[in-house]
Amino acid sequence: MSLYHDAVSVLLAPAAGGSFKSRLYSSRSLRASPAQIYALIVEAAKWDIVLAEVIDNARILQLEPKLTPLLALLLVHDHLLAKNGIAAPSSHPLRQSIERHKTRLSAEFVKARVRRRCASVAALKDAVRREKAVRDPAAPVYPRWVRVNNLRSSRDAQLATTFATHTRVASLAALDHPDSPDAHTLLLDPHIPDLLAFPPRADMSTLPAYRRGDIILQDKASCFPAYLLLGDEPDVNAWSGDLVDGCAAPGNKTTHLASLLAKRKAAQDDDTHPHIISMDASPLRAKTLQKMVATAGADRTVTVLPGQDFLALDHADPRFRSVAGLLLDPSCSGSGIIGRDDVPRLVLPADRSATARGKSAARGKKGNPRPVEADPPATDAGNAEDENELATAHLDPDRLTKLSNLQTRIVEHALGFPAAVRVTYSTCSIHLVENEAVVARVLASDVARRRGWRVLRRDEQPEGLQRWTHRGIRRDPSAADLTVDLSDEQLEGCLRCWPGDEEGTGGFFVAGFVRDGPCDEAEEEDDDDQEDEEWEGFSD
Repeated sequence: MSLYHDAVSVLLAPAAGGSFKSRLYSSRSLRASPAQIYALIVEAAKWDIVLAEVIDNARILQLEPKLTPLLALLLVHDHLLAKNGIAAPSSHPLRQSIERHKTRLSAEFVKARVRRRCASVAALKDAVRREKAVRDPAAPVYPRWVRVNNLRSSRDAQLATTFATHTRVASLAALDHPDSPDAHTLLLDPHIPDLLAFPPRADMSTLPAYRRGDIILQDKASCFPAYLLLGDEPDVNAWSGDLVDGCAAPGNKTTHLASLLAKRKAAQDDDTHPHIISMDASPLRAKTLQKMVATAGADRTVTVLPGQDFLALDHADPRFRSVAGLLLDPSCSGSGIIGRDDVPRLVLPADRSATARGKSAARGKKGNPRPVEADPPATDAGNAEDENELATAHLDPDRLTKLSNLQTRIVEHALGFPAAVRVTYSTCSIHLVENEAVVARVLASDVARRRGWRVLRRDEQPEGLQRWTHRGIRRDPSAADLTVDLSDEQLEGCLRCWPGDEEGTGGFFVAGFVRDGPCDEAEEEDDDDQEDEEWEGFSD
């Protein structure tokens, strides 16, 4: 019976860092299988409207004082809809509290189906989905984003095989329309090549193409940095050289770089072999990075430096002499991540027995069972597969300032690599202090001024990103007194994503830096000496 108690605990627990799923899987206080708990909660959320209606009409909360509305909803879900019924022995009191009313519950479930004019349970499920969509028509659509991996396949090949039966639609809203019960639909993303969008409930993890690495699950906003750095057309970048992903785990951006290189090589029939050096300071996260690189078939293109701190890299190291482009996605507040508070909010039956229970408790009656309550489980801040491990809760201005300082140091360090001509900087934060303010500080730095670094203009960006509407901001909407001194052209070069809008992304920021013209060797050596002196105070 721990399954239902654990599910109640999870649903009542305060939000913590990481997504709902990652918090669930990393919790050490649960007795039931996290996979079972997750499946129960997600499935019950799909039926909550009908289940609440059935429970109310059957009046079991008034008849069974041991049940709370939430516990009753989970138990009735499994009683009516789970293949094996309630996951508890037949003698268990809570199971008996439901099965004592099985005739009444079944009758009310049939009435709910008939009222909706549904001939089958499957039809009822679709009707409930449409009903929920009507109740909340303004809810943002967060589709299932899928990137085709050019190292193992191509978009055309996947459209002709894995997704051959899918109907193409023209907008995110049409992906999961209430009038399309099968929702076997997809959208070709207009901004990122090889990116496809599917209905939110689409399960890609069971597809052979996913297991082979032909497709990779990656949010749209997370695809911006690699595409901004490399583009996908032969004439986008006149520069060539090796690449560095300085804060790489879990590996989505590294493998996206490798995919773009593979596509460019095929288009140009290019015999050159640019290499990607990828690293993460966390040894645990680096293991996830290595696994993802292998799954994507990027082993020949990518060298992983496990446990390597990007700030500890030596510009003079021969391994980095040919590095022309760097991708930086350092730790941030994670304030733009959707799903940190994504615990499903279930429609619950009315607890008409609460008043009676309260009166009994006030009178001090013995033997009157109390409603089931569970302590919220302890949760960790996430796991190695999260894009960012930092929780968003209770971040004060001092914490944001420290993050901004670290982010600025990382970008400035990247600008000092001798052959570097392109750098992208990104965060999954919505805070100006971590985004445009970092860009302004970097442009004002000694290394940027000495070496001629500037913001990559909008008209220099890949075609798909030139069409992206949302750009940098000068004033923080959550802190009106915080502004940045960037020109309109520089702000136009910054790209933003906002959670909850019509684009189906979380909050995200990315800016590109470009250096015009090479530096001679004497200048490079002088730069390195000056930077060594500048960073001497940060060494361990």
